[in-house]
Amino acid sequence: MGPVKGYKKRRKVEPNVSASGSSEEGSLDWWDVFSKRIAGTSSPSKGLDKFESVFKISRNTFNYLCSLVKDHMLAKTANFAFSNGKPMCINDQVAIALRRLSSGDSLIAVADSFGTNHSTVSQVTWRFVEAMEERGIHHLQWPSTEQEMTKIKSKFEKIRGLPNCCGAIDTTHITMLLASSEMESNVWLDREKNHSMILQAIVDPDMRFRDVVTGWPGKMDDYDVLQRSTFFQLCEKGERLNGKKMKLSEGTELREYIVGDSGFPILPWLITPYRGKENSESKVEFNKRHFATRVVAQRALARLKEMWKIIQGVMWRPDKNRLPRIILVCCILHNIVIDMEDDVYDELVLSHHHDTGYKQQVCEVSDQSAMVLRDKLSLYLSGRLRF
Repeated sequence: MGPVKGYKKRRKVEPNVSASGSSEEGSLDWWDVFSKRIAGTSSPSKGLDKFESVFKISRNTFNYLCSLVKDHMLAKTANFAFSNGKPMCINDQVAIALRRLSSGDSLIAVADSFGTNHSTVSQVTWRFVEAMEERGIHHLQWPSTEQEMTKIKSKFEKIRGLPNCCGAIDTTHITMLLASSEMESNVWLDREKNHSMILQAIVDPDMRFRDVVTGWPGKMDDYDVLQRSTFFQLCEKGERLNGKKMKLSEGTELREYIVGDSGFPILPWLITPYRGKENSESKVEFNKRHFATRVVAQRALARLKEMWKIIQGVMWRPDKNRLPRIILVCCILHNIVIDMEDDVYDELVLSHHHDTGYKQQVCEVSDQSAMVLRDKLSLYLSGRLRF
């Protein structure tokens, strides 16, 4: 399967959405009944009840997810049941899928704790992934209006003063443990001698994913992945990051752009930091501002892996055709938690590290006009660029 990306329009999330259906599905008693089936789950984390500790989301967000996928998941004929023969309602199925995605536990471990078999956990989880791809993709989109982009640029500028910035880009590795028959293959072997798949993400200042690409082998450079993305093609054609320009000085305009680390090239629409140790005072200050701005991408990817542990660390023999779709759905779920203003999100410890053990890549590709513009932006921020 080729790289996966999501650009469709995101609709506004209405608060307090409840899953419709039987009285058991929609009632507060559902969790009381369901929780009694769960064996061996950890005690509630500080500030969270047992439901929030198990699923890492609020009941309000859980109910919204149930309402989102219900029609799709129940449209097929398969009837899932627990080991005692009791049929699974939509809440049961969503709960099992979320537990599999958020805990990263094996199919057998999830099945044992929920009182079912590993085959059912696998099928239910995959049906949930398919439903989220179809019904939840509107939560992952590039800003579609000038007003929305203006808000994003304003928030980025409030971080450390970078004007007209529209996003921060970064990549992370989803490591895999391959079957013994695949271990000798170098297709997925990256520079750190891990088998991995790349996820490239562009985020907004609220750490919401706005564009994602995944499916490429981990051995590829960040620039290689970027070049193969639809986002790159659109920017090169002038069809993205083509909004209002900002006047820096007489004869100098700053177009819309995103920021990234040194693993990316410096381009007219992608600004990277200065390299080297002998930088001027204005360049050092620029790098500090640049880092403080782009760190939101690092934090978003770290949060993604912390909340959806199925893509954290080593996945057990993943299906390479299905893994990109699982990664995409985890990104959609990440955005839904933000869109729902889920309080549980704030209870989790925030990290800046998502690729521990991986060295910083350095891209030598540079656009001369972009380098000149970066110099002028650096001087502008230091107050040394005159009109």
